[in-house]
Amino acid sequence: MTEDDIAARLAALRGWSLSPDGRAIIRRFDVKGFAKAVEMANLAAWLGAKRNHHPDVRFGWGYCEVAFTTHDAGGLTDADFAAAARLDELLA
Repeated sequence: MTEDDIAARLAALRGWSLSPDGRAIIRRFDVKGFAKAVEMANLAAWLGAKRNHHPDVRFGWGYCEVAFTTHDAGGLTDADFAAAARLDELLA
C-alpha cells in the first residue's frame, strides 16, 4: 500500500493510528479494570482466529492495545484495515 492509501484508510477508522515504523495500525482501548482488559484481549484474539488474521495484543490493568499488520507482506494490507473496522463494529 502507498502512503496515500494508508492515510485514506486510516482516516476512515476511529481511534486507530500508524505505528512509529509505519508497518502496523494500533488502537489503545481504555477500559475499567483488569477483567475488562482481558475481555477486550479475548475479543481481539477471537476475531483474529475467526478471520485467520491475528493481531498483536498487549494488555494490563485498564487498557488493551491491539495492533494489526500483515507479517507475510512485511507491512499493511487491506486485511489489516478490514480487521480493525470489524473490531470497531463489534464494539459499537
